[in-house]
Amino acid sequence: MSTRPAEDQRLRDLARLRRVRDRIDREYAKPLDVEALARGVHMSAGHLSRQFRLAYGESPYSYLMTRRIERAMALLRRGDLSVTEVCFAVGCQSLGTFSTRFTELVGMPPSVYRRRAADHAAGIPSCVVRHVARPVRNREARGSTARLA
Repeated sequence: MSTRPAEDQRLRDLARLRRVRDRIDREYAKPLDVEALARGVHMSAGHLSRQFRLAYGESPYSYLMTRRIERAMALLRRGDLSVTEVCFAVGCQSLGTFSTRFTELVGMPPSVYRRRAADHAAGIPSCVVRHVARPVRNREARGSTARLA
């Protein structure tokens, strides 16, 4: 019978982690940090980070950056914003950090992605482009010809 309270606590923690993930999905362009996310669900930052990684396979910060890069990819495919404008539109504070993280996840710098997206995405439905161009974790990133070539 002692496993019931532990299971109840695990389910409550998972619900709180889903709230954190949903908040990141909604507010990716706002300044978010692990401490603020943890306060929002009444957890310590360390506990949130450990539990989030166990549940979703990556840290809250990595998840946030992945969401930002996904949105950046969509904005870059549109072609009407510069890389700098896209960087700040998705909530990044540093163009250097944005470019580095973008390159890690996508396999090419944002300026190259923007140029190639304009050439290769013409006439393809946006839902198909979004699926094919989804960023991958940095260890899975392929060479610079992998994405839109």
